Amino acid sequence: MRSRVPPEPFRQTSLFPRGLSAATRAAESAAAPRPEGGPAATVAPAPAPRPVAPPVPLPPRGLLPEEAPRILTRPPTREELWTRAESLAWRLSAELGMPVRLSVTDNRSTMVSFRRGSAVLALRLHHMFLDAPEPVVRAVADYAGRGHRTAGAILDEYIRGQQPRIRQMRRESDADLNPRGRCFDLQELYDAANREFFQGLIQARIGWGRMPPRRRRKSIRLGVYDHQTREIRIHPTLDSPEVPSFFVEFIVFHEMLHQLFPSTGRGGRRVHHPRAFRERERTFPHYAAALRWERENLGMLLRG
Repeated sequence: MRSRVPPEPFRQTSLFPRGLSAATRAAESAAAPRPEGGPAATVAPAPAPRPVAPPVPLPPRGLLPEEAPRILTRPPTREELWTRAESLAWRLSAELGMPVRLSVTDNRSTMVSFRRGSAVLALRLHHMFLDAPEPVVRAVADYAGRGHRTAGAILDEYIRGQQPRIRQMRRESDADLNPRGRCFDLQELYDAANREFFQGLIQARIGWGRMPPRRRRKSIRLGVYDHQTREIRIHPTLDSPEVPSFFVEFIVFHEMLHQLFPSTGRGGRRVHHPRAFRERERTFPHYAAALRWERENLGMLLRG
């Protein structure tokens, strides 16, 4: 669940609702060389993704499976990733006629996110797009650069076809979920909500997310739900004596709803909160009070 102030935040298209932003490891952006007369573009390659071996062909008739040839691939080097990312940034920049600041990620849920400025397009893409064909690259330019929502259908179809390249499991370096904070025990809140509102049917793990670097923010994601790992992470800024318990309970309730009401496709774009989701959300006993408290204290939440 994201709270934000009016300036346009990053927009995103995901295979799943509410991408696990705390797990995103976008590489640092670096300026790409600018040929004379060409548009500017900056790129940042992600850490080398896990290699995905192509399917092993079926053995000829009469051969045992053990005799089938094995096809091995090596992971791309950092230099190769950099070259491919640089090429993609220039293709997008040439297509849009404006500078593109590109970061490449190994995210599990958010495949495309962007922020359009007056002079530059800040764009984050999953590494699957480094090998995207020209129609998909044009769809990225249309969706992120020109605001054509119908291009989202092309991106959704491409992402579905590239699903094996999406990291399925958390890295060992990812922090384990810890539900116990200084002020609130998320496991207790989750268990109570599961009994009272979901008849114990929600199956998920819950814990506090990592505290991000302190910086001036325009938006804050108070909670996220990861459909693949069935994990709920709550922003640690809510673990404060200044935050009322009913508001933390509401955020936990909101993220639990995502398991019951996944995102849907409509008009070439993803709808993360379908009508059934919103109707069920309004049944929370302190729904109006929670929205009012959030509105009145957004500045405090953004300061962290």
